[in-house]
Amino acid sequence: MNTFQKITNEVKKAINGKDRAIVTTLLAILANGNILIEDIPGVGKTTMAVAFSKALGLKYGRVQFTPDTLPSDITGFAVYNKDTNTIIFNRGAIFCNLFLADELNRTSSRTQAALLEAMEEHQVTVEGKSYPLENPFCVIATQNPVGASGTQLLPDSQTDRFMVRISMGYPDSEAECKMLLNRSSINPIDSIETVVTKEQLLEMQQNVKDVFVKKDMASYIVSLVSATRNNNLISRGASPRATLSLTDMAKAVAFAENRDYVIPRDVHNIFLNTISHRIILSPEATSRHLSTEQVLKDILSRVKPPRI
Repeated sequence: MNTFQKITNEVKKAINGKDRAIVTTLLAILANGNILIEDIPGVGKTTMAVAFSKALGLKYGRVQFTPDTLPSDITGFAVYNKDTNTIIFNRGAIFCNLFLADELNRTSSRTQAALLEAMEEHQVTVEGKSYPLENPFCVIATQNPVGASGTQLLPDSQTDRFMVRISMGYPDSEAECKMLLNRSSINPIDSIETVVTKEQLLEMQQNVKDVFVKKDMASYIVSLVSATRNNNLISRGASPRATLSLTDMAKAVAFAENRDYVIPRDVHNIFLNTISHRIILSPEATSRHLSTEQVLKDILSRVKPPRI
């Protein structure tokens, strides 16, 4: 059993029947990306974030977003100390390794924007001074379904900064029964053991970066993303950042399968999770009752992969 499988097995102690969501989240962490989990309350989004922080040995921070949450609650704030005649910076909750932004779409756009710099540049700027965040660092944000009471849409610039979007969904009857029995005596979170140190995780992330992408594979990835920009069923295609995210996620899949090179199957495995939240369907697609998943699967079937 390799390290990747050991980590997922530890997280599965707390999350039952959601193997795909667990694997995708770990792949995004290894690719040094951020994760957006969209689902109804109570399906285990927060539990999964805590489970990963324990299995990966990461310092964990969390903010429950509400309409009155302020940007300074996230980034921290500077205050003047009259005794020493200096400015003292009080660090916010973002100064950790794994930050859970719980129900992000319940707060104001200004507070949502406080995460942008941290997600992209791994630093925050307060009163004109930049403060680096500790590596490794990633954001796991949860959001309630669009249109739910008290929610508002995340800005496109923020959504695009999430490497993947996943959905937990309801567990099946067997998984829900197992969850009930597991929690009858102890909290499964308490049984999760740390599999890797922060230093080992950083090494794994570097190994993912070093995975080789052949020119033919690079062209294939670009062709897939370009197909979202030239499709009458899509009014806004994926950005160049999506191309980079798709490549990094494909590298992570190859790494998880003990390969040091990317093949088309790696791209197929994570294409939907990486691209679906970055596109907007056209009125034609809506009138034909087509889902984002159906449109993207059609693109996968039409763009011919290279021969490896």
